[in-house]
Amino acid sequence: MQSSITSNIITVKGLVQGVGFRPFIYRIATRLILKGNVENNNDGVLIRIEGKNEVIDEFLVLLHKEAPVASHIESVNVEQTSFQNYQKFEIVKSKDTSKEVTEISPDIAVCDDCLKDLKEQSHRINYPFINCTNCGPRFTIIRDLPYDREKTTMQEFVMCQTCHHEYTDVLDRRFHAQPVACNNCGPVYKINYQGVELSEFPEVLNLAAQIIQEGQILAMKGLGGFHLACDALNSEAVVRLRKLKNRDSKPFAVIFRDINAVKKYADTGETEEISLSSWRKPIVILKEKQPYKIPDSVSNGLGTIGVMIPYMPFHYLLFEKLKTDAIVLTSGNISDEPIVISNEDAEKKLAPISDGLLTYNRDIYNRTDDSVVFISNEKERIIRRSRGYVPNPVRLAFNAEGIFAAGAELKNCFCIGKGQQAILSQHIGDLKNLETFNFYKETIAQFNKLFRFEPTLVVGDMHPDYLSTGYVKGLNIPGLFVQHHHAHITSCMAEHRLDEKVIGVSFDGTGFGDDGNIWGGEFFVCDMNDYERVNHFEYLPIPGGDKVSAEPWRMAVSYLYKVYGKEFLEMKIPFLKDIPSEKINLLLQAIDKKLNSPLTSSAGRLFDAVAAISGICTVNGFESEAPMRLEAAIEKNNFENYEFSLNGIISFDPTIRGIVNDVLSGAKPSVIAARFHNTIISVILETVKTLRKERKLNKVVLSGGVFQNRYLIEKSENILIENNFEVFTHSKVPSNDGGIALGQLAIAAKRRSLGIFIKS
Repeated sequence: MQSSITSNIITVKGLVQGVGFRPFIYRIATRLILKGNVENNNDGVLIRIEGKNEVIDEFLVLLHKEAPVASHIESVNVEQTSFQNYQKFEIVKSKDTSKEVTEISPDIAVCDDCLKDLKEQSHRINYPFINCTNCGPRFTIIRDLPYDREKTTMQEFVMCQTCHHEYTDVLDRRFHAQPVACNNCGPVYKINYQGVELSEFPEVLNLAAQIIQEGQILAMKGLGGFHLACDALNSEAVVRLRKLKNRDSKPFAVIFRDINAVKKYADTGETEEISLSSWRKPIVILKEKQPYKIPDSVSNGLGTIGVMIPYMPFHYLLFEKLKTDAIVLTSGNISDEPIVISNEDAEKKLAPISDGLLTYNRDIYNRTDDSVVFISNEKERIIRRSRGYVPNPVRLAFNAEGIFAAGAELKNCFCIGKGQQAILSQHIGDLKNLETFNFYKETIAQFNKLFRFEPTLVVGDMHPDYLSTGYVKGLNIPGLFVQHHHAHITSCMAEHRLDEKVIGVSFDGTGFGDDGNIWGGEFFVCDMNDYERVNHFEYLPIPGGDKVSAEPWRMAVSYLYKVYGKEFLEMKIPFLKDIPSEKINLLLQAIDKKLNSPLTSSAGRLFDAVAAISGICTVNGFESEAPMRLEAAIEKNNFENYEFSLNGIISFDPTIRGIVNDVLSGAKPSVIAARFHNTIISVILETVKTLRKERKLNKVVLSGGVFQNRYLIEKSENILIENNFEVFTHSKVPSNDGGIALGQLAIAAKRRSLGIFIKS
């Protein structure tokens, strides 16, 4: 009967474009014999549907239950409307209706169905760009919304008749898969080697495998940029790659042929395997294991490997030809420059440092590095947020519309606010050179266009010398500048939708403080709007300023001088014999005269000092090497700790004395590393217990780059929970400076909502 039929408009918001959502809607609607249509627009997916009430209710259940794996439904709004008497259900053309935008899908690793088609579909046999609505490039190729082929870098590739039939057949898995292509009509690879260029794919593939298998270096175009590759099990090849890339000792990422190969070389728990095998396919930091071993030249003795498994069709095809289980797959760049994305730049910059150059003729529009995660306490925690995660937004408990957050100087990501969403950029990198700063500005322009974003309020770090801060100042838009460590805490609060006073523990390497000193070992009582610095690590001079980042022994000398005076020079602490005495004397003079020796409360600098005093690392070959090696050295099942002082500020004088006594008595570095880490955990526990008693607060937020230390975050989180604290840590965004922009955005939104005066 007509009375039992209703007509509804259903608006679905979330990650619902580029993930096969419209054909999915079509299939369940036709299965239930419902009438109407579905379309993409900038607001999300709009469904007009008519049928019996109970059938539409079933449709809404299936909408959630059977949604595509890479989709994420944020909201479903149902409104009754006038009856239209639709005759069938159909998919209609996308519309560009407003400045509110739906989510854009990140790139999705090739799916199992496509891997099967790779060997069975006659027009796609071994086609290295195979994809469907459930997988393939998305963010890296999109130029504008709505997400249609003509607005991607696939525009120039005209579909053959077969692909066009699949693309227009609503029941086909490739219906409206914008990058759809095959051997007859799609992008193609070519390879250059010793002056010879090959373009027939079987020859290209064979030569690429030969280059790697023979211990040579291959520059190869990936999904979001170029990589440099070599046989990970060939130590000589890895050492040569280090020299060519000018990367002395920073660990390389490794891609294994499959999950079983990973398990030969690394400890892989259930949660690690889930991350490795997910549609995002990030790099996962795993612990090495015996009897198989990746050469030391890959990770330089850190005891961990950055591991991923194939996510492009080409990766699978390449491993079919390779004998090795693993290849190094590191970013295709020189030093600290952004990853190369164009074929022309690859010829200029990467061809001279590689033996072969593998390219293809589809452009990369949005540059993205591989994402990096680690697992602790069974949670995936992001270190570098890029491919597979960006531009998924973080859902907020507040309105952030129109706010642009510039981020920090190191590990930069910026952030824009759209309604109750924070959209973080991909990993930009360290804003220390012109190339990276240009990438930063270029990506901001792309986000503004892609997300219909017009900033009305801008926010940056209060450090006066950050390039990101300078960028904000040059925009001529009302803005404010916030304290670095407050932004760390509010970043974690925003991730967990907290909006109340909390105890914030922010440990990192550097951040400009209210008093002009360098902070980094901070205990706050704070909310989204403001903070009170209630305790911190004792200030010490940084002799040589920024040089300490490369030379941790400088901080060791500063701590020893503070605790022992010049007596430490006679104490025969082993690491000192490798430092020229004239250098040490100059350092002491600089400290005494306060020359280029700013004060710091940094937890990161304390870790540097302990790594040097214990003899574990005195000179960094890459950023944060000293604390990473200190963590790697920890003796298992050692629960001892050193003394410390909580009288007013937090003093580690007793800790340093205990460490030096251990060193002089011949204690193993692993014992010192364990005792020191346990000391930091005890400091956290005792300090927050005092604050709970004084301030009647029970929620603790842990943030800052030091909490990338797996041992520290696991043990701190567990002991706080055992002491009945509610503990909040990062998972969706990095605890390092890659998450700062989210915290900046949260502070700005809160202050705007309170009507607090904004400094221009």
